[in-house]
Amino acid sequence: MKTWLVQHREAALLALRRLAAAPVNSLLSLLAIGIALALPAGGQMLLANAVHLAGTISAVPQISIFMAANAERRATTEIESRLNKYGGVKQVQFMARDETLARMKTNPGLRDVIEALPGNPFPDAFVVTATDERPEAMEKLAAEFRQWPLVEHVQLDSAWVRRLDALLKLGRTAVLLLGALLGAGLIAISFNIIRMQVLTHRAEIEVSQLLGATDAFIQRPFLYYGVLLGLGGGVVAWLLVGAAALWLRAPLSELVQLYDLTVVLQSLDPRDSALLLGFAAGLGWLGAMISLRQHLR
Repeated sequence: MKTWLVQHREAALLALRRLAAAPVNSLLSLLAIGIALALPAGGQMLLANAVHLAGTISAVPQISIFMAANAERRATTEIESRLNKYGGVKQVQFMARDETLARMKTNPGLRDVIEALPGNPFPDAFVVTATDERPEAMEKLAAEFRQWPLVEHVQLDSAWVRRLDALLKLGRTAVLLLGALLGAGLIAISFNIIRMQVLTHRAEIEVSQLLGATDAFIQRPFLYYGVLLGLGGGVVAWLLVGAAALWLRAPLSELVQLYDLTVVLQSLDPRDSALLLGFAAGLGWLGAMISLRQHLR
């Protein structure tokens, strides 16, 4: 009596032989599945690279406090002392108006304009790093600073963090939606292919049933066929995404160099690659199971 492991090995080898028996049809099926899976996989690759890029360019969100133009040095010193003692403040950087004026004059495009002005147009300013960097906590802190005397304007630099986070969430949702839709398409492809396999081997199935073969024994090669079909399509998708990453790497490098960034487009990491292959194999198995329950009755 054959052991359970031997039965599964023979079923997997039989499914592999059936795939090899029709190489053209099998290749076309793998290409169809691979192209369908390459779209969400490519989206995940681009999203992962975007997250990495955001991590490299993201600075710590800060709060800029601008004093009134008529604020005296004594009032500015009091604000600085108050900020240093404030519980929610981690670090304070003072930017004197004279230093700002001198720095702006080093810009050739602004030097003539600044020298034409009657006085120094820049106020004293503070750049504050908060202890709690959550956007809602920083907004609360900025609202408190706006109420302090001789504070003309408070600018919160975390608004772009919210926008970036919203864009990344939208990207993740789009990738999940695309993956779900194309996953349903993969199930439909597997369903139809297994249906054709059942019809092709109908006589063999009937003989096996007459000899007393169980449903599990009959279904096992078809299930492995669906798994191999999905897994092969996943490998094709992985290769397509890798080729696309190599093809886009050079033009992307030229683009990011214009923004003084150093970014190399990376293909799917080992974790995402394993998820892609497991997802493809699982959908192939699911499509085969649904088809078998429908056509082996």
